Amino acid sequence: MSLIDKTISFVREKLENAEGGHDWFHIERVYRNSILIAQTEECNLTIVKLAALLHDIADSKFHPDASGGDETIGPKTARVFLENENIDEETIQHVVNIIENISFKGGNFEKSFHSKELEIVQDADRLDAIGAIGIARCFNYGGFKNRVLYNPDIAPKLNMTKEEYKKSEAPTLNHFYEKLLLLKDKMNTETGKKIALERHKFMENFLSQFYAEWEGEK
Repeated sequence: MSLIDKTISFVREKLENAEGGHDWFHIERVYRNSILIAQTEECNLTIVKLAALLHDIADSKFHPDASGGDETIGPKTARVFLENENIDEETIQHVVNIIENISFKGGNFEKSFHSKELEIVQDADRLDAIGAIGIARCFNYGGFKNRVLYNPDIAPKLNMTKEEYKKSEAPTLNHFYEKLLLLKDKMNTETGKKIALERHKFMENFLSQFYAEWEGEK
């Protein structure tokens, strides 16, 4: 069995009972989008594939601590798996660096690592947070956290710190303004930007319809 096949098997088993927006199917979509974007970029495809498959192996949102989520579990889990597969340290560290720097974290997070492979996987991950699937994932997670759909009296909070963002319990619709609608302008690659533009428009149309229905106009 190839390393990629072993990684797929490991991730599928690890995320068997994960929340619907962060399960194996999310990983699979990010994996496919990563390969799609990589076709137009000069990169190490093996690192792209490994990082895409392992980027959410232990999402901090589901491992709460005093800061709102333990961000060390994912990188540690990925490292142990890759070490057990006797992967060279340079590859392991690159994959770990991608996992540590891929998340949105309120939009004010300064990446401490840069590579073309990170740009590709980050774009693929962000594409899965917008458009039709992004909307579905957003409300699925809101339901998982028992949040209200929308409350006109609670305005979105922009420019949150990483800690504020992680601990937010705002209505689900606020997340569009606090993250999803911001992602179009944070894409790294030309392919990512092109796909994001269409998905962004879909979300804008959804919000227009949502507000019209909320106000009884349609």
